[in-house]
Amino acid sequence: MVLIDEVLETCLYVNDIDVAEEFYSRLLNAAAYSRQGERHVFFRVGKTMLLLFNPDETGKPGSVPAHGARGPGHVAFTVSHARIDFWHARLRELDIEIEQEHDWPSGGKSIYFRDPFNNSLELATKDTWP
Repeated sequence: MVLIDEVLETCLYVNDIDVAEEFYSRLLNAAAYSRQGERHVFFRVGKTMLLLFNPDETGKPGSVPAHGARGPGHVAFTVSHARIDFWHARLRELDIEIEQEHDWPSGGKSIYFRDPFNNSLELATKDTWP
């Protein structure tokens, strides 16, 4: 029996909150949900949250335990099959290079690209994980 209901939030680490906020606002076509100076910027994505932290700031003691990571991370956003062509056009419009595409044995499709901090971002259909 699985004891956890779902993933509530996921985070990536970035070293420039201004650049992160601008990139993700454009990518998601959404305003930031919350921002705290150079420490973090948060975005609501469906029912979950994408947290973008500056590890130089989150490594300091504060109201939550110090944490942080360095180097590229990964997050996958769910998109419908009907939106794959839209995302090809949107990434071109935003001047974001597609790094790789993958058709999964399950019938799922993925588009991979990078943010300005070299984090690996993926747009994946739900049937990627049957």
